[in-house]
Amino acid sequence: MGGHLHHAGHTTPGILIALVPVLAAVAYLWLVARARDRGPGGGRHRLRTASFLGGCALLAVALLPPVTTAHGDFRHHMLQHMIIGMYAPLALVLGAPLTALLRALPGGHARRVTRLLRARPARVLAHPVTALILGTGSLGVLYFTPLYDAIAARPAAHWLLHAHFLASGYLFAWVVAGPDPAPARPGVRARLVLLGVAVAAHATVAQLLYGGFLVHVHAPIPQLRDAAMIMYYGGDVAELLLAAALVASWRPERSRLRVVRPGESW
Repeated sequence: MGGHLHHAGHTTPGILIALVPVLAAVAYLWLVARARDRGPGGGRHRLRTASFLGGCALLAVALLPPVTTAHGDFRHHMLQHMIIGMYAPLALVLGAPLTALLRALPGGHARRVTRLLRARPARVLAHPVTALILGTGSLGVLYFTPLYDAIAARPAAHWLLHAHFLASGYLFAWVVAGPDPAPARPGVRARLVLLGVAVAAHATVAQLLYGGFLVHVHAPIPQLRDAAMIMYYGGDVAELLLAAALVASWRPERSRLRVVRPGESW
């Protein structure tokens, strides 16, 4: 099998997109500064800030050379997938950016954001099943249909794929283990079951890639197998970290969406 993956990492649009993590880090630090001005932040804010900035750094690594300039190498695509879709989202989620936003906003604006998050569209989007389908279910569509090859031939579509990986990965990590409040978040046991289903589905996709079953990705067999191993073992580590975050960060009072008032720890 053969084929070429065209990246835009060396073009002006690619460089501009790679600046997104920098802008996100600056915006987050601004929110943290405003939140701390409105009241004591507590000892956790340093760990959350470090986590969010670490997530931005991971995104920058995935979007800049040498990872993004490896043309035609499916292994580098899978490495990007792991970083952008699993590791970076978890680090960003553990930074609790929504809580920082609610702490930084005036009370009226914070209540409007909270009402928006409680609205039906947000509840449907943040439902665990939706998060599972968008995150893990989309992998089957990507690798077991001609979609991947079609996307790989179009740089703009490939950047959209990265955006999907990031958004779906963030959504799943937020629903499962995020310290931020979320609508329709189930109990811990249900979230552990959800994570178990994701682990099984992820492992199945990796095994099918390794064996070449049902695969519609035009890449050399050694690359497919190496990429499958990256997905299998890299996914295991990421999912273990997600499970640890769920156990470590869960609190009963955070299961309900509410406004964080000035003076409260964020």
